[in-house]
Amino acid sequence: MTEPIYGMMAEFDNPSALVSAARAAREKGYRQLDAYSPFPIEELSDALHLHKNRLPLLVLIGGIVGGILGYMLQYFVTVMYYPLNIGGRPLHSWPAYIIITFEMTILFASLTAVLGMLGLCGLPMPYHPAFNVPRFALASRNRFFLCIESADPLFDRDKTCEFLETLEPREVSEVAH
Repeated sequence: MTEPIYGMMAEFDNPSALVSAARAAREKGYRQLDAYSPFPIEELSDALHLHKNRLPLLVLIGGIVGGILGYMLQYFVTVMYYPLNIGGRPLHSWPAYIIITFEMTILFASLTAVLGMLGLCGLPMPYHPAFNVPRFALASRNRFFLCIESADPLFDRDKTCEFLETLEPREVSEVAH
């Protein structure tokens, strides 16, 4: 019996070969794909169908929560807990609350953006199975990699390897856990 693996990885020399390989893998029916390159490739996100991004919604929610908290903090302090009648002004003078409400909105939205990005990207990740591929160190220099994960429903070790070989990569490797 063979050991379970993380997936199969193909190495390419240029970004256009990686993008065409990703498109071919999607057309073949593979859905659990990941690509690695030394720089961002705009066409690659289209080829992999990576359009679901929850970060803007999280930042919006964080900003709304921050704004509400900033406003309510000021309201409860000036109206409920420590009301002072200064110069006959009303206790609930909302124009005075705008600056702190805005600042709290920005603070919570930015903290949510940073923490949400780290959480959604799965960071920090000191170890990933792709690091087990000997030539993967070149992914940060001048090589491009496409990995089909074993969690994919169509994944079969031999058939996936044969499919990746038809894409004319430099090398195809097994990615061990």
